[in-house]
Amino acid sequence: MKPESKFWKEVKKNTPKISWTRLESWISLGVPDLLGYHESCGFFMVELKVATGNKIRLSPHQIMFHTIHSKRNFILIKADAPRSAILYESSEINNLRTDIRKAKICAQAGNWAAIQEALINYGKLTNS
Repeated sequence: MKPESKFWKEVKKNTPKISWTRLESWISLGVPDLLGYHESCGFFMVELKVATGNKIRLSPHQIMFHTIHSKRNFILIKADAPRSAILYESSEINNLRTDIRKAKICAQAGNWAAIQEALINYGKLTNS
């Protein structure tokens, strides 16, 4: 099983308040991996990435998608060290491409409850 597939299972298991649909994005290049829904906030999208260093690999289509659609879209990274999930807003796309350490974290690393709450309450917290 691919690392991103394992990561998807981890996300689904640890965010039970969110209804997830995994998208097959080979049809629409650049579209994030997951469509999430919660009744209090509606829909949002999440790109899953497994990092092996201080930056992530993104296709030009993914970069364009996250640059144009930076509201209510996120990038969730399974970090190499420590092995934990870290949530970023799409607006951090350029920092994530060059050096993850420069990007502003949206939810605490490895804290699944914080990640789930950040995804659900994003609009309430930022007035987006």
